[in-house]
Amino acid sequence: MTKNIKHIGLFTPGGDAPGMNAALYAVVKAASAKGIKVSGIRKGFEGLIDNDFVELKTKQLQKTMHLGGTVLKTARSERFRTVEGREVALQNIHDNHIDGLIAIGGDGTFRGISLLSEISDIPCIGIPGTIDNDTVGTDFTLGFDSAVNTAMNCIDNIRDTAESHNRMFVIEVMGRDSGYIGVYSGLTSGADSILIPESPQDMTYLLDKIHGYESEDAFIVVLSEGNELSIDRVSQQIRQVNDAIDLRVCKLGHIQRGGNPTAADRMLGIRLGVAAVNALIQGESNKMAGICNNQPVLTPFSEIAKQHAIDAEQQSLVDLFCR
Repeated sequence: MTKNIKHIGLFTPGGDAPGMNAALYAVVKAASAKGIKVSGIRKGFEGLIDNDFVELKTKQLQKTMHLGGTVLKTARSERFRTVEGREVALQNIHDNHIDGLIAIGGDGTFRGISLLSEISDIPCIGIPGTIDNDTVGTDFTLGFDSAVNTAMNCIDNIRDTAESHNRMFVIEVMGRDSGYIGVYSGLTSGADSILIPESPQDMTYLLDKIHGYESEDAFIVVLSEGNELSIDRVSQQIRQVNDAIDLRVCKLGHIQRGGNPTAADRMLGIRLGVAAVNALIQGESNKMAGICNNQPVLTPFSEIAKQHAIDAEQQSLVDLFCR
């Protein structure tokens, strides 16, 4: 059923991710083509409560789509967790004559929108923005490709010094519950071992490989931060098996969330932004716009709680290259 949408509220709750600004631009571009006004809500759910609304213009956002982060800013909101906070947010939505919401973020963002829908019938559509790529309903999330490229380049740089000094490096990448960044950055940088949450036996394979290891080649271990063993514990076990190894550790940290988005993330943002606007116009609500098998799809928020984990084909690649 087509819905008469005249004014969209657009915001970016949760963690930032490269490609968000491209998605913002696409939403405003697609909405403007349909004669729909778009207002940005600064600082996520906090902005909803504080009535921090700004009108968004196509030309303004066109100049920012190459930037990382989010020009609308983001913030955690304890107030939105309360019924009173959500009621204030809803009143501000009504006062600004918003008749549709688009939110870019991860599962926390979609849970927040779902809570709002419990006290309101305003239609809401989500766009997946998280570097971890841990959201079901889409093959890739905004920011993942950029984060992988950043991690890969850092690992390449570390390999240069590791080769010069005949060292082993354990390099921690982001991925709280998912090993996607670890798998993609590790495989594309030629890592000798990849340790991810989905595959706890990988530590056993690593220890087998380094027992008696005396090569002058560098040895690179890529570790997802959500792995069962922490980087300190992994390093400790390596030293227990082979104390002759010259071992260093490196946590890449938030550098993976910054920087200019790749072409893939910009294009993904464009496609998801347009898909989200079309979904609102078509009367959809409480669903996330994603891309599966290169086609736009909508997934109910109720299904987003499931974990998008490494599949069998990707695990077989890790086994082939890292055992």
